[in-house]
Amino acid sequence: MSNKAIRFLEEHKAEESSHFVENADRRKGNEEWLQWSRHIALKIIDYMQENDLSRTDLAKKLDVSPQYVSKILSGKVNFSFKTISELNLKLNIQCMEGVMV
Repeated sequence: MSNKAIRFLEEHKAEESSHFVENADRRKGNEEWLQWSRHIALKIIDYMQENDLSRTDLAKKLDVSPQYVSKILSGKVNFSFKTISELNLKLNIQCMEGVMV
């Protein structure tokens, strides 16, 4: 690498260390439930589109905060069976239908 490139990289070095490796390890270690969570998020997004609902509308329907709806839709929630059941009942959908493990 040229001295100019090395100087540029040194001048623009982040203050904090990257957490890329730790985050990648976490995703790999939790791959299965993250896949389920993404599936549930997609089911809910379909429901929202079919019923022309915003995040705020959905939050009211589920009796949760809009921030929690955003978290659900991110596909990164480790759902309990109870929460999945509540989603099914409140939205009249089957969140786990079609999940391939």
